[in-house]
Amino acid sequence: MAITCIDLHPRKPVLATASDDLSFKLMTVPQGELIMSGEGHKEWVSAVKFHPKGLHLLTSSGDSLIKMWDIANYSCIQTYKDHTQPVWDVDFHDTGDFFASASMDHLAKVFDVNAGKCRHSLRGHVDSVNSVNFQPFSNILATASADKTVSLWDLRTSLCVQTFFGHNNAVNDVRFNLIGDKIVSCDADGIVKIWDVRMVKEKSQLDAGPYAANAVDFDVSGTIIGVALDKGEIKIYNEAMDRIETTLKGH
Repeated sequence: MAITCIDLHPRKPVLATASDDLSFKLMTVPQGELIMSGEGHKEWVSAVKFHPKGLHLLTSSGDSLIKMWDIANYSCIQTYKDHTQPVWDVDFHDTGDFFASASMDHLAKVFDVNAGKCRHSLRGHVDSVNSVNFQPFSNILATASADKTVSLWDLRTSLCVQTFFGHNNAVNDVRFNLIGDKIVSCDADGIVKIWDVRMVKEKSQLDAGPYAANAVDFDVSGTIIGVALDKGEIKIYNEAMDRIETTLKGH
């Protein structure tokens, strides 16, 4: 069935995949040899994320659970049951001591890995939280929601410090650039917005519609943005030149 999420191992040529068939898999790159297949969720698996040190893997699911897996021993070492509805996304903090989750229950949550429990529930969105992403090497977390907003949260206080308004439909994904001074977000109309974190305003916009934009991400330089569309295409957008460099077809 459909593959919902992929993540590359931080150190090894290994790819993790999540699928609607209730499983996640670890495969070698580029050979595609199966290393591990994990089955522990009762619903579709929505996201996979490697721990920064690469020893553990997080999975989130439509069964409202988040599971932490020990890759070396092929075992589930922790199950988090704090959400009441499907969990869409998870992301590790750079230290690996914390991770955040986004759920249909309108909440983003921050979990303490070492203590094995939820530290903060981030309340403020009035619809499903679809994506979470930590600002590199900081206490700030970005959330994207179906309530058409992108919010920034301070983990020390668990308070919302900034909300970006401008999308006219559900925001599907949000990502920081490597420096952490820009955010890119995309919505169900195919609109991609780049936000200036320091000036707290919209920097530029790309209309990749009318198809929904499902995922976005910066390259290492922070000027090239990849946009994954419902149309089965990926558009590569050069923010510095304000134009689409190329369209990748093949799906």
